[in-house]
Amino acid sequence: MNEFIPVRRLNHVALKVRDLDDSVDFYKRVMGFTEDVGRFGNDILAFLRAPGSTNHHDLALLKIGPKATDASARSVGLFHCAWQVDDLRDLVTARDCLMAEGCFQGQNDHGATKAVYGTDPDGNTIEITWILPREEWGTWETDAPIKTAMDLETELVLRG
Repeated sequence: MNEFIPVRRLNHVALKVRDLDDSVDFYKRVMGFTEDVGRFGNDILAFLRAPGSTNHHDLALLKIGPKATDASARSVGLFHCAWQVDDLRDLVTARDCLMAEGCFQGQNDHGATKAVYGTDPDGNTIEITWILPREEWGTWETDAPIKTAMDLETELVLRG
């Protein structure tokens, strides 16, 4: 078979959460998402849209309940969601918001991208990522991403 599914991009992410209202509040407060679509199924599924998005929804949250168990770090499943921002300075905003929420995990240089990490109320890792202009990728065009610590203030100075 020489044909493949012609995927253009990821459209949305769906996460299972313990408390729907807590998770909706987190994504609205920290990432500016809006809940423009009605909830489904007796308030068990919420649909959120990122600022400026043209999607019906970018994030779906499915309430599993307070007794839901955590997946072990060694189990299969979602590792993280990466949300793209337009400007390197947006990573400072993201880092500061995640720190204020007490869920900041770190900031890294991945070669073609720079990122900050945090967790949502259910421990799902969220990455906020800024992509270097394509003409600056160099060998990162084909090299696997790296993960090195990043000093965001230094990056801002270097990139003016």
